[in-house]
Amino acid sequence: MSFFVYILGSGPYGTLYIGSTDDLAKRVYDHKQKARPRSFTAKYGVDRLVWFETFEMRENAFRRERQMKEWRRRWKIALIEEMNPRWDDLSEQLNSLLGFAGG
Repeated sequence: MSFFVYILGSGPYGTLYIGSTDDLAKRVYDHKQKARPRSFTAKYGVDRLVWFETFEMRENAFRRERQMKEWRRRWKIALIEEMNPRWDDLSEQLNSLLGFAGG
């Protein structure tokens, strides 16, 4: 089983959200569908997957999430741009990025 830390953005250089999950595709889908209408991401339109990292252990993912939430905004932006310089919505390519067949 894999665990993920992810960053969602409202658009390039827009509002950012950091989270962690064991089912990245489902979690991003939930954000896009505004499954929790009063959540931060629904309120501010933050639903573009712009960065993620994979972990083998839940504790490591949770630790990384907490660490990143303490970071300065410019550090988060630098991390995003290292992986995704155009701020593309990676959810559209998620299956192929994670190595699933047929993605």
